Amino acid sequence: MSSKIRSLFQGFRSSLDADHGASGSFSGDSDSPTTSTTTYDSSPAAAIPRRAPPTPPDEKDNHHHLKTLQHFQQSIPVHSKNSSPSSTTSPENQHNHNQHKNYENRETMTDAQQIEVNGLVHSISHTLSLSNSPTSTFHSPVGSYNSRTTFNRPSGKQLKPFNTQDIKILLLENVNVAAREILESQGYQVEFHKSSLPEDQLVEKIRDVHVIGIRSKTKLSAKVLREAKNLLVIGCFCIGTNQVDLEYAAKHGISVFNSPFSNSRSVAELVISEIIALARQLGDRSMEMHNGTWNKVSARCWEIRGKILGIIGYGHIGSQLSVLSEAMGMKVIYYDVVPLMALGTAKQVPTLKDLLEQADFVTLHVPEIPETKNMIGAEQLAQMKQGSYLINASRGSVVDIPALIESMRSGHTAGAALDVYPSEPAANGDYFNDTLNTWGNDLRSLKNLILTPHIGGSTEEAQSAIGVEVGEALVRYINSGSTIGCVNMPEVTLRSLTLAEENHVRVIFIHSNRPGVLRQVNSILGDHNVDKQMSDSRGDVAYLMADISDVNAGDIRSLYESLEALSSKIMTRVLY
Repeated sequence: MSSKIRSLFQGFRSSLDADHGASGSFSGDSDSPTTSTTTYDSSPAAAIPRRAPPTPPDEKDNHHHLKTLQHFQQSIPVHSKNSSPSSTTSPENQHNHNQHKNYENRETMTDAQQIEVNGLVHSISHTLSLSNSPTSTFHSPVGSYNSRTTFNRPSGKQLKPFNTQDIKILLLENVNVAAREILESQGYQVEFHKSSLPEDQLVEKIRDVHVIGIRSKTKLSAKVLREAKNLLVIGCFCIGTNQVDLEYAAKHGISVFNSPFSNSRSVAELVISEIIALARQLGDRSMEMHNGTWNKVSARCWEIRGKILGIIGYGHIGSQLSVLSEAMGMKVIYYDVVPLMALGTAKQVPTLKDLLEQADFVTLHVPEIPETKNMIGAEQLAQMKQGSYLINASRGSVVDIPALIESMRSGHTAGAALDVYPSEPAANGDYFNDTLNTWGNDLRSLKNLILTPHIGGSTEEAQSAIGVEVGEALVRYINSGSTIGCVNMPEVTLRSLTLAEENHVRVIFIHSNRPGVLRQVNSILGDHNVDKQMSDSRGDVAYLMADISDVNAGDIRSLYESLEALSSKIMTRVLY
């Protein structure tokens, strides 16, 4: 690439960086308990600036990006991959074109988009396009869950662990087919089960696998994980991770990934439907019709327009619900333990009591932690308005069910919708009874009560998106060691090795976070050329990645055994 073209291309990248406020260093979530970060990169590709993936451009930014793109197009010729210079091209221009082509083949672009110069126009135009409306056949719209943009990226080198011949994966609880296809396409051995397994069978199965994929029913306690001698990573194909002992997993080098965003819309839509169904007593009217009773009434049936919705937990689901309910004419207030910017005209209230006293409908969207156990009990139900409604699609431990039964029997609470319960069956069937929860029959006897079997995120779109998100995270971790999106490890990643880097290996060393370890590791790596290295820590666990060049087959075992011998070692992986 000529110096003029290189200057123009870097100028174009700089203008995008300035618009998005991008920085050259990776920054994780502000609430991650990270204590130290070290980054080193001596590779030729390090000369190109790296930055965190940009957020999608706002509509107001489109004109600036397009103007910059037009200027860039005017400055360099854009050829298709199959086109060649004209026969009348001057020797000097021919030489510059070949230089540009050779530079593209030699250099690896580390930006998150990784767009080749010849593919830039198409890729940026695609980024700025708007999604279409859903069609009448109910296919997902362009840009929805099932749509994944594939950028024109350089091919990465396929890495494999030297000490593991076959990756064995166990998928439980009917994990979506999208995940299975992603994992099987990598050549992994995938064993699939439609339901969770009893603990004794789970212990037997988990002993030999490198990866396990679960949803919300399977409990991976310390007792179970203690038997997992080969386990590298856990994929939670859901939002929550409370079913996994995260601390035990981290201290034994087992990474855990989940899908925190993919089913948010599905849950929000379910809650909207339940608000309307409770306000109109649709559940009771439907049941009466099924029993042959015609009962056309309007008493205590309401429009939701103008009513106040109180959202407890203004995260991914709560904020989406806020927007949807305002579009239907509701007024929104919300309570959260941290100050959060409101969407639309919603207002944050200072205390839970303030919300309960004002809201006509109260909906819960909080995690299962000690602070939220029985968050809504007899005292809180009494603080709610007479004739108000309660919806819980978060976690079963958040609501004191016996207290809710008493409140509904007294008429103080006019209706409720529950999608989660303190104890839930491990499989489909006639299991939701008094044996599982002692109050089961009393709960089912109530009027204007909607009971659903934990289906908040159970839509085709959400499950497919979760399968893709977690499946791809597992592949990245297995093949390259990237922990981006991991919930119990420091978030560390390095750019992919290229096909041109033939004698390179990637060392991954998970170790106890204590003084002197990096010195010991670097003394082992010091006999080799370290192209790039990154280390980060989270609590008592640290995670180091390093790419080493000019390594022969005999060096690989030596590196592995030397790192394994360190007393700080939790897990060592060498990918080549």
